[in-house]
Amino acid sequence: TRNPKKGETCCALFSLLESSVFIVNCHPQHLLLREKMAVWLRRSSRNIIKHLMSPNYCHNNITTKTTTAVSLLSQEADVVSPVFCVGRRFESTKAAEIRIEPQFYSSEEDEDPDDLLNQGMDFPGGNVTFTSEMSFIGEHSDKRVPCYRLLNDNGEIVSDKIYQQVSQDLATRMYHGMMTLQVMDTFLYEAQRQGRISFYMTSHGEEAINIGSAAALSYNDIIFSQYREPGVLLWRGFTLQEFANQCFGNKADTGKGRQMPIHYGSNKHNFFTISSPIATQLPQAVGAAYSVKMDNKKDSCVVAFMGDGCTSEGDFHAGMNFAAVMEVPIVFICRNNGWAISTPVSDQFRSDGVVVKGPAYGIQSIRVDGNDALAVYQVVRAARDIAISEQKPILVEALTYRVGHHSTSDDSTKYRSSDEIKHWKMAKSPISRFRKWIEKNSWWDEERESEVQSTIKQEVIQAIQVAERMEKPPSSELFTDVYDQPTNDLQEQQMSLRETIKRHPKDYPSFTCSL
Repeated sequence: TRNPKKGETCCALFSLLESSVFIVNCHPQHLLLREKMAVWLRRSSRNIIKHLMSPNYCHNNITTKTTTAVSLLSQEADVVSPVFCVGRRFESTKAAEIRIEPQFYSSEEDEDPDDLLNQGMDFPGGNVTFTSEMSFIGEHSDKRVPCYRLLNDNGEIVSDKIYQQVSQDLATRMYHGMMTLQVMDTFLYEAQRQGRISFYMTSHGEEAINIGSAAALSYNDIIFSQYREPGVLLWRGFTLQEFANQCFGNKADTGKGRQMPIHYGSNKHNFFTISSPIATQLPQAVGAAYSVKMDNKKDSCVVAFMGDGCTSEGDFHAGMNFAAVMEVPIVFICRNNGWAISTPVSDQFRSDGVVVKGPAYGIQSIRVDGNDALAVYQVVRAARDIAISEQKPILVEALTYRVGHHSTSDDSTKYRSSDEIKHWKMAKSPISRFRKWIEKNSWWDEERESEVQSTIKQEVIQAIQVAERMEKPPSSELFTDVYDQPTNDLQEQQMSLRETIKRHPKDYPSFTCSL
């Protein structure tokens, strides 16, 4: 410490504590005795401090050692590392309020030790009070966190609460987006089954989360999605032709055919390229949100999508804690669809879903009916407003059900019943629920339904046909966009590939020899 008096105070207190450890540890089973010992130590500490800090006490011969250990939380330090004094560095505002120096509360000499137990003390982790009762926090609450909903399965408003009104134009556009996503999924899934593309994953049953959340966001917001949010990119203007080009990996694909199907990405639409490993996007998203905060962008945030399976990954916990500590404007949206491939949520966690994990990290959280597009829109819009205005993370858990198989490599009937799938597909369809609501508002009818369905199918079929006819990128593209000038080992690999294609042209029908 920089204060000589405080320096000797710390030394004296340390010696006092050290000498009393043996006494306390002699009775580890006597909790009350140990707590009374703590009270005695506090009283003794005050006497020592009173003596050492008195004006008549001489401390000129004390050897001191200067440190800047508290410089991160205090502006009074003489020396601060330049890494932490840059204006663009944001320490936690909550952490800045914490003072490391212990607070000793004044009291009379004859105060009851049992009464002192109720007094608080400022630990580095916050001010807490003491208790003489041993009590463990329960593993879960007796009541589950409720799920926010506006529309029931019949498309009827179930709440008399005030909510953000949705215009006819926005509502019909949302419904059109959900229909388009469903049709695109159906045709591209069948294209894989016919051997025309190598892989596909649908979003059947989760259209409301895709479109409802996308409609609530700004185009300035940065998106880090998983592999089941193509509707967000669709809403932002990514065309059906671009979707088809990516799945077929043709020359027009912006990724040049390097990614496997459904791993979309678009810099134009602020949509980071999807990664196969789950949860890796979460720390990346928090880093991007930190950048938004450093750049002082007041009109945008970052939105990170994930599935319930992501919560079993370390990146989920690292990302959540990083976001909370650094207080960044990010909205985490978790699609809890009941299954992580074949793993049910009952084997995924014991807690009340995902929503309760937020408060453990100091993150405000909410649970919403993921099959209610109107409710999803309301929640995500509110979450975005909070994230931007208060500069802090928000966690949204959207409860839904994965109607389709995990992917074209999966047969979900091996681990769940066909009746269960049929029930969610027919009785709990988010598209049917939203359609009933807009029909009740006289914004939609059967004639328009038939017309729009036919148009969407034609557009999807055309996009697939065009993408399929288009040639593949030249194999030379495998070596571009890595280094400004190809390294020697890349040049050697390129020569090797060229010779291999020449020797076995039938094995590489999609490659050209333009190496």
